Amino acid sequence: MALSIYNDVEKLFEVIHEDDEFLVINKRAGLVCHPTKGDLYSSLISRVRLYFGPDVRPQLVNRLDRETSGVTIIAKNEHVARQLRRLWENRQVKKEYLAIVHGKFGQSHRTIVASLGKDEQSIVAIKDCVREDGCHATTDVWLERAFTWEARTPTSASAENEPAKSSRFFSLLRVVPHTGRKHQIRIHLGHIGHPIVGDKLYGGDEQIYMDLVQNRLTAEQWSRLILPNHALHAAQVQFNWAGQERVFRGEPEPWFKAFCSS
Repeated sequence: MALSIYNDVEKLFEVIHEDDEFLVINKRAGLVCHPTKGDLYSSLISRVRLYFGPDVRPQLVNRLDRETSGVTIIAKNEHVARQLRRLWENRQVKKEYLAIVHGKFGQSHRTIVASLGKDEQSIVAIKDCVREDGCHATTDVWLERAFTWEARTPTSASAENEPAKSSRFFSLLRVVPHTGRKHQIRIHLGHIGHPIVGDKLYGGDEQIYMDLVQNRLTAEQWSRLILPNHALHAAQVQFNWAGQERVFRGEPEPWFKAFCSS
């Protein structure tokens, strides 16, 4: 096993597992997988390079969106990377996510089958949507628990008055995607009327996403989002490796857990 040359590992990421072939990380929400600027801490892969040092050339096997947290696998060489990516391409990897969504999910289980493709009506270039001529996509969803959360909204009275309180329903879901389409879980959950809490692109108002990328989100918009990152966590990855079934799990971050237990 290659040992890290970096002493303050906790500053970089949470290590779930490491052996001679790959490293498994519980990625934090808000961290991009690939660099967008020169800061050594600005991306997951740059942190991995800092962790390993110059003698290892790490390869990302699976990638998560910036705001999606959870299990991410990094191969330590190109040969291992090719083998692991082949498992993903051949749908031989079982992935489980946790998602907090708006509303009370009315079923214990539901299978969503809806094809996905480019959203040609959107002002956001990267946005996809459900469309009949898109690529096949299937997602299984199970209800873990439904709960209420007490929102505080400003009143129109003077500033010294207490904010008004209102309770809203939310649901914690366990999600298993059977295909790997871009933004699949986020689109499917929004399509059935349960968008992910904090989702700036598929939460119903894409202008929030545009304002985010231009760094001009208002306090009112942040209040509507409720959470600083969208509440989607890659909780488990399972696959067969060298004749052995491997299962890697990562816990959600404290803000995710705290909202569920509110």
